[in-house]
Amino acid sequence: MTTQKNGWLITGGTGFLGQALTRHLLQGGDGGRQPVMERVCIYSRSESAQARMREEFKDDGRLRWFVGDVRDVKRLRRAMESVDTVVHAAALKRVEVGEYNPTEMVQTNVLGTMNVTEAAIDAGVSCAILVSSDKAVEPLNCYGATKLVAEKLFAGAAVLAPFGPKFVAVRYGNVAGSTGSVIPTWRADLAAGRTPIMRAADATRFWITAAQAVALIMQVQRSETGTLLVPDLPAYRVGDLLCAMDSNTRIAGTGELGRGEKLHESLLASSEPGGPQRSYDARRMSIEELREELTKL
Repeated sequence: MTTQKNGWLITGGTGFLGQALTRHLLQGGDGGRQPVMERVCIYSRSESAQARMREEFKDDGRLRWFVGDVRDVKRLRRAMESVDTVVHAAALKRVEVGEYNPTEMVQTNVLGTMNVTEAAIDAGVSCAILVSSDKAVEPLNCYGATKLVAEKLFAGAAVLAPFGPKFVAVRYGNVAGSTGSVIPTWRADLAAGRTPIMRAADATRFWITAAQAVALIMQVQRSETGTLLVPDLPAYRVGDLLCAMDSNTRIAGTGELGRGEKLHESLLASSEPGGPQRSYDARRMSIEELREELTKL
């Protein structure tokens, strides 16, 4: 197993994806064929979240901790010193938050992404990776709109800095089991004897695990600048997901989507090469398949 001395920095590193990526980098993925990192920088604005993560990772000496906000370009520049690769995963992600706090979402998701690209250029990193969302495709809500602009900013940075850094992006749906998503929420409801709340049983969403999301990040890191990597994912019916979690629960949605929510998502728009790629057209996961996947989370 080889050792690579160049470090990575993860904005929003204390989040669900950030922690999964950190484990991968510290352990060496792909059966040990990918190098173990000697330095992984966690950049986030919550000192309490960093304390919990530090304890979870048993105070691993290869981790560096930066309390900072992506809204602060000077702090980003300092954090990126001696860093080879930056993964920009920090964002305000909750759809309902963006609908009622659009200026805050713009400050973090748009201006924060501008700061990341500028700091990456100034610090001379080798590669910057944007983690985007299927909600950036034909966006209906503020979150999706800001993620679309973030994608454009990375694409623009690739043109602005043709000799480096390399700017690439990956776009996928919500990671299964991620913090605040329906799986942990419904599991908590079922454990407490509460009936899970569902808005639209016929809504469809793409399925991707944390391990698959990390693998896509590692893949796009090896791509050419300006690349937007979009995977081919299966999809599931939301009502089937709840049935897979508890077959005794009566499946009944409210029939009303939340503000800014779509009944179906898309990974590619009709105007993009290979598009459209929509969740209601994708391979549909069965209840049995969902049940098996849930045992792995």
